[in-house]
Amino acid sequence: MTKIGFVTTPLSSGHAVRGVGFYTQRLLSNLKSQASNYNLEIVEIKNNWDLRFGICDLIHYPFFDLFYHTLPIFKTTKTIVTIHDVIPLEFSGHYPPGIKGWLNLQLQKISLWSVDRVIADSYASVQAIRKYLLVPHEKLKLVYLAADEKFKPVKAKNKYKLPDKFVLYVGDINWNKNILNLIKACEQINYSLVIIGKQAAEIEKMDLNHPQLQHLNNLDFKKVIRLGFVPDADLVAIYNLAAVYCQPSFAEGFGLPVLEAMACGTQVAISNTHSLPEIAGGAAEYFDPRDVSDMAKAVTKAVNNKFDVISQAKKFSWAKTARQTLQVYQEVL
Repeated sequence: MTKIGFVTTPLSSGHAVRGVGFYTQRLLSNLKSQASNYNLEIVEIKNNWDLRFGICDLIHYPFFDLFYHTLPIFKTTKTIVTIHDVIPLEFSGHYPPGIKGWLNLQLQKISLWSVDRVIADSYASVQAIRKYLLVPHEKLKLVYLAADEKFKPVKAKNKYKLPDKFVLYVGDINWNKNILNLIKACEQINYSLVIIGKQAAEIEKMDLNHPQLQHLNNLDFKKVIRLGFVPDADLVAIYNLAAVYCQPSFAEGFGLPVLEAMACGTQVAISNTHSLPEIAGGAAEYFDPRDVSDMAKAVTKAVNNKFDVISQAKKFSWAKTARQTLQVYQEVL
């Protein structure tokens, strides 16, 4: 049976509770359940030492760091890498890499020359990867992500004593997430804003003089409810309690929380840019992320909308993501 090495280092790093970790975990379990249908065996690669034994016919790196050298230049077997986004290159003025980061970026670009395929989460990312990393079109494969099956409508208890009506945002607070305009929009319509994510909860501990964090100096979190990291069971409940989910980002590689919210039956208001229209289709209110008033209007409309968001979310599944990924493996082999 053909062996596929799947690198699982994101599950034992800081990525474990972030998007890359969720992708690695959910894809891995679904790959394992379907691999035998393709006469493939999934072998977990937990560290670089495991790569040295050469027991695998193909290696899949489910992550790609722009400013750290995570992909080997010299490869002993066929290689596939997933690149979730290149947002720091698209908005380079807000993500200065420094000399070391710039050098690592050049090494990463060289490493990409000899990969067999690059998987991207959205067509927006496919276009950006071609432009900024110069990956040939014939090597790029689009494979969408999905919300986990645990995200669904439930009769939720208000465990965190949240307001009766609130706008929810889940994720980091990097510059591209556009949290400043989200805060302003919620103030404009007098809605409470709830943010779930470790970064927002720990902003007082951050060095806001860092070039990539300086935008946080402009944020006033006094009226924002910051819950930090919450377990998945609680996250499902909070999605269900929210009046609307808002994704105000300037750019996203995919936008997984949008699908999670929709899977829970929550109406969404999202930016009309980058990958987000690919994900939400016609089941969302859209706005210009640079226009606070436009965002505020979209959020207000979304509260009263009756879009069939659950059907839209069901168009995506991790079983489908795994199946299409296995097909990419077969294509390379």
